[in-house]
Amino acid sequence: MSTLPTIAIVGRPNVGKSTLFNRLIGGRPAIVHDRPGITRDRHYETTDRWCDRELAIVDTGGLEPDPDDDLFASMRVQSLAATEEADIVLWMVDARAGLTPLDSQVADILRGSQRPVVLVVNKVDVPSIEDDALEFHALGVGEFFTISAEHARGVADLMHRVGELLPPPVAQEEVPPEHTTGEIRIAVIGRPNIGKSTLINRMVGQERHVVHDMPGTTMDAVDSPFEHNGNRYVLVDTAGVRKKRRISDAVEGFAVSRAIRSIERCHVSLLMVDGTLGLTDQDARLAALVTSRGRALVLLINKWDRVKEDPERSSRDIVDELERKLPHAPWAPVLYISALTGKGVHRILKDVHRVYEQFDKRLTTSECNRFLAAAVEAHSPPQRHHRPVRLNYMTQVRVRPPTFMISCNTPEGVVPAYKRYLQNRLREIYGFEGTPLRLNFKRKRRPGEAHEGD
Repeated sequence: MSTLPTIAIVGRPNVGKSTLFNRLIGGRPAIVHDRPGITRDRHYETTDRWCDRELAIVDTGGLEPDPDDDLFASMRVQSLAATEEADIVLWMVDARAGLTPLDSQVADILRGSQRPVVLVVNKVDVPSIEDDALEFHALGVGEFFTISAEHARGVADLMHRVGELLPPPVAQEEVPPEHTTGEIRIAVIGRPNIGKSTLINRMVGQERHVVHDMPGTTMDAVDSPFEHNGNRYVLVDTAGVRKKRRISDAVEGFAVSRAIRSIERCHVSLLMVDGTLGLTDQDARLAALVTSRGRALVLLINKWDRVKEDPERSSRDIVDELERKLPHAPWAPVLYISALTGKGVHRILKDVHRVYEQFDKRLTTSECNRFLAAAVEAHSPPQRHHRPVRLNYMTQVRVRPPTFMISCNTPEGVVPAYKRYLQNRLREIYGFEGTPLRLNFKRKRRPGEAHEGD
């Protein structure tokens, strides 16, 4: 089970990082504004539009070498943490502003990075600015590309080079050794002081993890192997992931990065939510991160014993919050537990097994095509430019998570709503509880048409 290649976009505020981010993922989820500091947190999205593979793109706040206020200090931590976890760093500078002393200071920071750094000179909207951009060669960091993120100029050439720099994909049969031992790896994630270490100590039956009321006690990912009913598991207690603006030092910033890596190393993520506080935006972002990383998910509503004592809270409140804040993961099972008293904890491994089986489920090609024919007959895809969108063939290309390839005449004509329709139909018929589903659409080649690049 390979990890998703990660591309981090870093640079000073207002150089166009969010504009490039939106361009790469093909949407506008990142706020773009002329005022510096709009992007404060790291923003993750996945895309398969480049390099013939799925990528994770990370947008960061401005990287200021010597920030003079708490906001920019936090943004600097986020940028450094993103650099630490990335496979490739795209360092953006502004051609219109020219080479500044701050750029030279950022260059000094990035020279210490162990990751490939590509220097991206942005806002080169017309060829006449190309000569002005040459002064950035003096920075001496990484390779050099000139682009206009706003107008897409040079972006394709940049991403072609990124594809060459990425580590080769791990073939499905080339599974890393840690995933061939028959154990189920489980990441326990959530905001700080939510009870993760308490839960792990109860599940493994030993006081292996430090438990303290002070948030941030766990600063690194800790593996806890154990056996239960003849099955082997590894629980990973990750550092608590708190709201980015509250990350006050580089150590905790990198702990967040390691928590994200722990999600990728595991098969199933247990997301713990404080039932007394309800589902927060940060909980929703963590669930979205698990989904984007392609991992199975079980939601644990913790401190349920205290919720039952609160006359103003009920299970109906939790259900409403889940429907409102987690529309992207309605397929994740929900358990109500108390890590402190042990209530409901015995059901966790049963759910882990159930979602892991769905996470690892494979359909035959004949099943896939029978499903596709029935789904299209019941509800055909909408036309594109008054021309029909035809879905011709479907096969499952991998598991963990279940991933399907659908051959069609117009991949770009398959709108998100129809993609969700197919995913929902797959879940209705085959289950797939607790696991994300990925549908990739590929253009059907006409007779005699060569592959791209032939």
